Amino acid sequence: MMKELVPVLVAAFVTFCLATRLHAESKGAPANVLTGLDVLKRDNFAQLKGRNIAIVTNHTARDRDGNHIIDLLMKAPDVKIVALFSPEHGLYGAVDEKVGHSTDPKTGLKVWSLYGETRRPTAEMLKGVDTIVYDIQDVGARFYTYSATLGICMEEAAKNKLAMFVLDRPNPITGLHVDGPIADEKHLGFTAFRRFPVAHGMTFGELAQLFNKEYGGINCDLHVIQMENWKRDMWWDETGLTWINPSPNMRNVTQAALYPGVCLIEATNVSVGRGTDQPFEQFGAEWIDGQKLSAAINGSNLPGLRTYPIKFTPTKGSKYGGKELNGVFIVVTDRDALEPVRSGLTMAYHLMKLHGDQFTVDKVVNLLQNQSVLDAMKQTDDPAKLPALWKDDVEQFKTLRATYLIYK
Repeated sequence: MMKELVPVLVAAFVTFCLATRLHAESKGAPANVLTGLDVLKRDNFAQLKGRNIAIVTNHTARDRDGNHIIDLLMKAPDVKIVALFSPEHGLYGAVDEKVGHSTDPKTGLKVWSLYGETRRPTAEMLKGVDTIVYDIQDVGARFYTYSATLGICMEEAAKNKLAMFVLDRPNPITGLHVDGPIADEKHLGFTAFRRFPVAHGMTFGELAQLFNKEYGGINCDLHVIQMENWKRDMWWDETGLTWINPSPNMRNVTQAALYPGVCLIEATNVSVGRGTDQPFEQFGAEWIDGQKLSAAINGSNLPGLRTYPIKFTPTKGSKYGGKELNGVFIVVTDRDALEPVRSGLTMAYHLMKLHGDQFTVDKVVNLLQNQSVLDAMKQTDDPAKLPALWKDDVEQFKTLRATYLIYK
C-alpha cells in the first residue's frame, strides 16, 4: 500500500512546491492606492478652502467610491467652482472630434472646451478664478494630448498669477518605461508639448514638476496633491482602482501598454483598430497580406509579444469604416518585457518592406516626431538596430526627470 502511495505523495509535493513558488512570485491582492482626489477628499478639501477654482477635468476624475470631482467639490466647505474646462474628447470622454463650449446640466456651470476654438484658457474664461485644479487620467505617452493640456494650463496659471493644483493619478503602464526618441524641435505642439521621449514613465504630478522647472521653466505656483500607496512598478490592475476609459478607444491596460508603439502608424493609411472592440491591439488595411506581415513581425522576435493574421471591419465613421480589412492581432506575452517604440517601428518597417508601394511610411513621423530615426528605419537592414539610436536620449531624460520623481 505504501509503495502505491509514493507516486501520489510525490505528485502532491511537487504541486505544493509549484503552488508555493507561484504564490511567492505573485504580487497578491491589488494595493489600496489613493489618488490625489482621494487624498484631497480624505483631508476634507482643506488644501482648496477659500479658493475660487476652475477645474480642468473629464469623466476619469473619480475617487475610489466612484464620485466625480465636480460633485465632490460642489459640496466641499468654503470652495467655490467658477468654471469648468474639458480636454480632448470632452467633459464626458465620449467625443472623437473637436468639442464646443457647453453648459454642465448638473451644475449649470460653463464648460469651456480646450479642444475646439482654442486649446488655451483665455483671461475671459478665467475671470474670477484664483486657482486651477487639474485632474485627468493619462496613459503615459507623449502624444496623448492630456499632457499638452496640462502644460498649457500651467502656462496660463503663471501668466495670470493663479495657483495650479495637480491631483495626481497613476501612470497605468508603470512609472518605469521610458522609451523612444526625443521629439524634434520643429515637431513640438499639441502632440509633443516638450522635447521628451515617446513614453515618459512619469505621473502627471511628476511631469508637472518637470514642466515647471525645465525646458525654459513655466514657474507657476504649482501644488501637487500626491497619491498614496502607489509604486513605480505597478501596472493599473495592481492599484485596486477602477478602470475608466481615458478616451473612447482606450479600453484596457493592454491597449495602453501597446499604444506608444502601435499608435506610431496611426497617421499613415493603416487602421489601428479604432471603430472595433480592440483598438491598438490590431491594425490593418485592405491591401495588407496579413499572413506575410504576421510572419515577418514574429520573425523579428519582438520582446513580450506575438502576432497572428486577422480580418476585422471598423464601424462607419472610423478609418476604412464598413470595409473588411486584413491585418494582424497582437498578443502580449510579457508586458514587462515590451519595447513599444521598437515594436511599432518594426511593424512599420515590415509594412514598408511588404507593401512599400502602398504604405505611406513617411507619415510615421507625425507621431514619432523624430525625422532622423524615421530615416534610419527606412534605410536599415534590421529594425532591431533602431533602439540604439535613442538610447542616449532615454538616459539623458532619465537623468533630467530624476529630480522630479515623487514615488519609488
